Amino acid sequence: MPSAIQHAKAEKLRALHRAPPILVLPNAWDPCSARLFEQAGFPALGTTSAGVAFSCGYPDGQRLPRAKMLQAIRSIAHAVSIPVTADIEAGYGSTIPEVVETIEGVLAAGAVGVNLEDAPPHLQGALADPEYQCGLIRAVREAASAAGLSPVLNARTDVYLEQIGDPAARFDEAVRRANAYRQAGADCLFVPGVRDSETIGRLARAIDGPLNILAGLGVPSAPELEQLGVARVSTGSGPMRATLALLQRIAAELKQTGSYAAFTGAAIPHAEMNRLFDR
Repeated sequence: MPSAIQHAKAEKLRALHRAPPILVLPNAWDPCSARLFEQAGFPALGTTSAGVAFSCGYPDGQRLPRAKMLQAIRSIAHAVSIPVTADIEAGYGSTIPEVVETIEGVLAAGAVGVNLEDAPPHLQGALADPEYQCGLIRAVREAASAAGLSPVLNARTDVYLEQIGDPAARFDEAVRRANAYRQAGADCLFVPGVRDSETIGRLARAIDGPLNILAGLGVPSAPELEQLGVARVSTGSGPMRATLALLQRIAAELKQTGSYAAFTGAAIPHAEMNRLFDR
């Protein structure tokens, strides 16, 4: 059964969605990135499916074996004292029982929230039927309750991210899906792929629940999103890929000139990193 600490973390994470202020949620890919985000003062963090997959040598899109994904979530959740919500893509399953099994593994790993999207890989770019997705959300909520925990369920629709259907109809479809997922039991509604302030503001007004937006190029800043009515902004795999871009520059410098400026100028001292994990 979940501990009192895990219950408290779940309720803290849920309370953080009652904006304002906006919940700025960084996404970690390993214990080290998680500890650095915690040290910076963030009250909660998420995992990134892409970042975890890349760090394990797999492409994104549920290509990482479920057991490896669960182990990564466990290592991140146990590295920090703040609440962790897990990005599990479409749940690593093509049936409701399979996804519920994944959720049970995520909660056992110590996470207190899940991010569940409606674009499973087996549908190859199409979205799940809304009735199926709502049934899945209800089943996840029931299974978690039976296990003694009420995780924060972030229901994601990929209407914009996957550019599904007629562009003129995407807003209404995203709202329809988000509100249906809310009625089915979702705590927060995630609509990635939207960048302009006008559409984001309209979504915040039309969706009957906390709205989550994905940070990225062209997306308004967190304070601006808060003014638009957004409750949560996630970084996704952006920080991880930016970190890899630095590694790419280090590799190029070493190969081309044999010099070390790219990693000696701003590296965290060895002793400081040791202290980060000496708890």
